[in-house]
Amino acid sequence: MTGHVIAIDLSGGCLQGSLHANSTLFQLRQLQQLNFAYNDFNGSIPSPLFNHFVSLTYLNLSGSGFSGLIPHEISLLSSLVSLDLSYSSLTFDATGFDRLSRNLTKLRNLVLEGTDMSGVSVASFSNLSSSMETLILGTCQLHGEFPSEVFSLPYLKHVELAWNENLTGYLPKTNLSPSLVSLDLYYCRFKGSIPSSFGNLTQITLLDFTQNDFQGEIPDVFENLDKLTILKFGSNNFSGQVPTTVFNLTQVTQIDLSHNRLEGTLPNHVTRLQFLQYLTLSNNLISGGVPVWLFSLPSLITIDLSYNKLTGPIGQFQKPNSVMVIDLSFNDIQGPIPSSLFDLKNLSSLLLSSNNFSGVIESSMLSKLENLYDLQLSNNGLVSLSSSNDGVNYSFPQLTRVLFSSCSVRKFPSFFRTSKVEVLDLSDNKISGGISKLEAEGWEGLNMLNLSNNFLTSLEQIPGKYLQILDLHSNLLQGPILSTWFNLPPPNPPYLSLLLISENKLTGNIPSLICNWTSLVVLDLSKNNMSGTIPECLGNYSYGLQFINLQVNNFHGKIPDSFTNNMLKNLLLNDNQLEGSLPRSLANCTSLEVLNLGNNNLTDTFPHWLASLPSLQVLILRSNRFHGSISNSIASSNFSALQIIDFSQNELSGPLPANFFRNLRAMKDAPKEKLPGSYLFKTDARVRYVYQYYQSPVNVTMKRLELEFLKTLAILTAMDFSNNLFTGQIPEELGDLFSLQVLNLSHNSFAGPIPLSFANIVALESLDLSSNKLSGRIASKLTNLTFLAVLDLSKNELVGPIPNGNQFSTFDNVSYSDNLGLCGMPLSRQCSTAGETRPAPPAPMVREDEDFVIPFIWEVVMMGYGCGTVLGLSFGYIVFTTGKPWWIVRIVERDLQTKFTKW
Repeated sequence: MTGHVIAIDLSGGCLQGSLHANSTLFQLRQLQQLNFAYNDFNGSIPSPLFNHFVSLTYLNLSGSGFSGLIPHEISLLSSLVSLDLSYSSLTFDATGFDRLSRNLTKLRNLVLEGTDMSGVSVASFSNLSSSMETLILGTCQLHGEFPSEVFSLPYLKHVELAWNENLTGYLPKTNLSPSLVSLDLYYCRFKGSIPSSFGNLTQITLLDFTQNDFQGEIPDVFENLDKLTILKFGSNNFSGQVPTTVFNLTQVTQIDLSHNRLEGTLPNHVTRLQFLQYLTLSNNLISGGVPVWLFSLPSLITIDLSYNKLTGPIGQFQKPNSVMVIDLSFNDIQGPIPSSLFDLKNLSSLLLSSNNFSGVIESSMLSKLENLYDLQLSNNGLVSLSSSNDGVNYSFPQLTRVLFSSCSVRKFPSFFRTSKVEVLDLSDNKISGGISKLEAEGWEGLNMLNLSNNFLTSLEQIPGKYLQILDLHSNLLQGPILSTWFNLPPPNPPYLSLLLISENKLTGNIPSLICNWTSLVVLDLSKNNMSGTIPECLGNYSYGLQFINLQVNNFHGKIPDSFTNNMLKNLLLNDNQLEGSLPRSLANCTSLEVLNLGNNNLTDTFPHWLASLPSLQVLILRSNRFHGSISNSIASSNFSALQIIDFSQNELSGPLPANFFRNLRAMKDAPKEKLPGSYLFKTDARVRYVYQYYQSPVNVTMKRLELEFLKTLAILTAMDFSNNLFTGQIPEELGDLFSLQVLNLSHNSFAGPIPLSFANIVALESLDLSSNKLSGRIASKLTNLTFLAVLDLSKNELVGPIPNGNQFSTFDNVSYSDNLGLCGMPLSRQCSTAGETRPAPPAPMVREDEDFVIPFIWEVVMMGYGCGTVLGLSFGYIVFTTGKPWWIVRIVERDLQTKFTKW
């Protein structure tokens, strides 16, 4: 090479290694263009690259493999017109980029996508060359307010700031560059409104403002934007009417205005939009009908109008187009599905769930849609499937997903059995009868089957070879179904992850062969009539089993003491007839989060050894025979995750140790907002899918009712030690459990005052201290509990006035009954001026026919007694001497009639 070389292009040359400062490359002082893009260099960019090439106008190091800090000497390339440093592990600091923006006055193209600019002040961009045409800054970790004057650079054509989620800013109301061809602000935090001057961008082809904080109305100024091909304003805060001029764009291929608050109706007629491929207006407030022109546009591929307020029937249409995806779900569309919809030959996804469609869908209609793979019609209560053509062999070669829950299906449609369906949901229908072994064998590709909430009586065999989820809960299945399944080959469905057969009429025991289902994550046989003992193998089951729910059955015997599964998260064996002690091998289940063994016949002492389980959040052992005291020597880290504890209706005794409450850190923390079940997503995709489908129930006695919660771990904290033999004072440390919502210590022998610290439990909603031996006054500070909805302090030895204010003004006298020393509202006993109880005055007498009260005092009683005696003797004399005086009888009858009428 000689010094007269002016251009080198080694892009994609598979070059490796480092570029050293003594390379002969740096002797080419006349070099004007250098392209090292898409190679595999390592190390940093050598400074001589910038020192020696003073004539360089074009530099492309995109994807070259260089890393580290970009040398400040880059600002010496004063002749540079185009600079591309994208897709490398390079970093700009504040000084380096500030110098670049000030010194490279001829720069027209700046491409820095993927470089680390987190240390750069975005104010530096206001110094960019006025000749700038292309500015690509996507995924640069920019933050702060982007200078709006950049959008006014006179020659600016292309701006991309996408994927800078901490970058804010505003668009200028005027002086937008008339040369703009593309403006991409995807996933930033720009705000403000869209200026009406957008109507002057006659060269614009792409506008992408998806996922920003823009607001206000979208100006209806698109009539002259004839070159616009992509318009994406989704996921903002736009409101007002859908701009009508959008539907007059002649070149547009994508329109996305989804996830805003746009209103209005869609136009009845459209003559343009000939090139429109994707129309996404979902999650808005659009009303009116579904225009039929949507199904005739020649280029349309996707129609998404879901989650709006569309109404009315869909009319028939001519000239069906090539649309592949139709999503009209979650609207209020009525009437039958138009038959012309089934003439859309290319349709692959038809999503009409959660509307008010009606009518019958014939299998012959569906058979026209040969490319259909996703059919969703759930939550259309008046839609049914016809079985009239079941004798015909229809083929559905592509159909893989059918969601038909909460409709009016009465008979299982046989045409689904002959298809290659993978996901089938017919839950919440009226399907009765059974599914034979032959029918079940037809589902070769099925991996999810939901037939819950129907009237099925039998399922002779688990369908399909690849089934992962089988949900049959809330049917009429009866008999020893599990034993029947295991008597048929093959006994081992290799992929079954969820088996849900709760709330049926199953009998028999659990076959030990169930432990051969090694992929099982959830086993729910709850609320049946099953009996026998729990198989020993369930304790040392495959590592994948994480939910065991056998509650509300008739299982007896001991709980297996063979737990070795450290993946087990939920164990629900409550409401059975189990006996013996708590198996100590549960201490091996270090991932255990929910343990419910309530309502059995277990006999044991307080299981302090469970405190070593770091994730235990729910512990329910109510209605058993646990006895003895709670140990006072509990380590500081024990039960730290516990949010619900229920030991009610046992035989525990002695005082409640203060140490126990000091350790309950989860009850001290303020309630945190968490995604339901988010604490579970720690394993592979198959398991995560099961978690999203299944929610384990937890029963909690709250506000005098036993409630079943499906989402508790993020929202509820409760403690119930009621109906035991506890003595001593209630520990003040209970008041440190700031997030506690339910506290029940009733029916014990606690003595002493109600702790003043209870006023600190600001989240408390239900407090029951009834049937103890508590004494002293009710502290007025307890009125600070503004969420308190249920209070029961009855049957104690409390004295003094009842506090008034906030929630305490809503409680009736039942909350305080059988405390002879209490006084004040709502009790009838008044308090003396010293705050002590004085005898309650007699209740006033009320005349039923008048609205006034006569105080019931003894003077009036004695006067009435005397008068009554005289009148009584007089009336008696009259009756005996004159017979039945009609006028007295008429008065008495009229008075009685008045009283009965008022009652």
